[in-house]
Amino acid sequence: MKRITVKILFAVLALGLGVFALAACGKDSNTIKVGFNIPLTGDIPKVGEASKFAAEMLKEDINSKGGLEVGGKKYKLEFIYQDNESKAESAVNAALKLINQDNVLAIVGPNSSKQAIPAGATCNDAQTVMVTPWSTNPDTTKDRPWVFRACFLDPFQGPVAVNFAAKQFGAKTAAVLFDIANDYSKGLAEIFKAEWEKKMGPGTVVGFESHGTKDQDFSAQLTKIVGAKPDFIFVPDNYNQVALIVKQAHDLGYKGPFMGSDAWGSAELMTLCGKDCIGQFFSTHYAAAGAQGATKEFIDRFNAKYKYVPDDVAALTWDATRLVLQAIQSVGKIDKDVKVERKAVRDALANIKEFDGITGKMKFAGTGDPNKCAVVVQISPEGKFEFKESVCPE
Repeated sequence: MKRITVKILFAVLALGLGVFALAACGKDSNTIKVGFNIPLTGDIPKVGEASKFAAEMLKEDINSKGGLEVGGKKYKLEFIYQDNESKAESAVNAALKLINQDNVLAIVGPNSSKQAIPAGATCNDAQTVMVTPWSTNPDTTKDRPWVFRACFLDPFQGPVAVNFAAKQFGAKTAAVLFDIANDYSKGLAEIFKAEWEKKMGPGTVVGFESHGTKDQDFSAQLTKIVGAKPDFIFVPDNYNQVALIVKQAHDLGYKGPFMGSDAWGSAELMTLCGKDCIGQFFSTHYAAAGAQGATKEFIDRFNAKYKYVPDDVAALTWDATRLVLQAIQSVGKIDKDVKVERKAVRDALANIKEFDGITGKMKFAGTGDPNKCAVVVQISPEGKFEFKESVCPE
């Protein structure tokens, strides 16, 4: 009797698991999963929030029309968000979970190079497409055929900052303050220094100071910099650090200009920095103030829905996600084997030659890195990021 009961129990369990498996398969056969590896907590949570908001707006657009059409069939989009906590190790773990547990077809993010570089290695090893919206460090995609980006690179951004600052400020000397533990900040600082001294001569970077990611007091570094009397200070740091640095420099009596980089471009910068940042300049991916066409439509819709003007990372997430979706559509079918489909999507992405994004036109030439323009913006008295000039690759 006991043996019969055990057999019946196993039969019931097997039947239940079979029904569950069929249900999951049925759901997945009509669903496309895309993962997002983003910082919803940690040092730069506004970056993760902006990415998620842009992605949700795009997903709602597509799903409200029945889904993404692939090969004549519509598939509902399922976006899965994993918090990388603004940490490198957490970004790797988030990538592994999205790949191995959530079985996503592709991953958008991480954004910051500090997380994107290690996560990119993980995705490349696991043969899963990763498209970073915001990581400008060359190492993110270097020798990684499964990793792509929607933004320009720092070897392009560095000279943009150098040339603009030299012209705008009439500067002959510069100082740099950067985060030694952040791949993006350190890499861009080094590129800037090399480019500035190539243009102006050896020794014209009169201060080259570093700090840690968690530092709150920059007075020691800024005292050295201010004492060197540079014509301007270049700060390739995240927006939360920028707000502290600019305020503390002013407290020490510095009255000169700052030049920033795209990591300044968060919607939260002015909340944290206020009047201290008014009038400053930074290079970035698009200018919200004065935008037209599809870019303005995106900005207006985002602002109406989420009650603030979208920053560059939101717009870049929109473009990065659309790149993924365009590649999925161009494959022409969805293979039940996710590994087979991942390879097909990678190949399709690699074959995209041009893409018309809301952050500008992109051209790809056999790598995961787009050739695209940068813009320089100035922070207006109202706290808006106003277009100053556009700089395109030669």
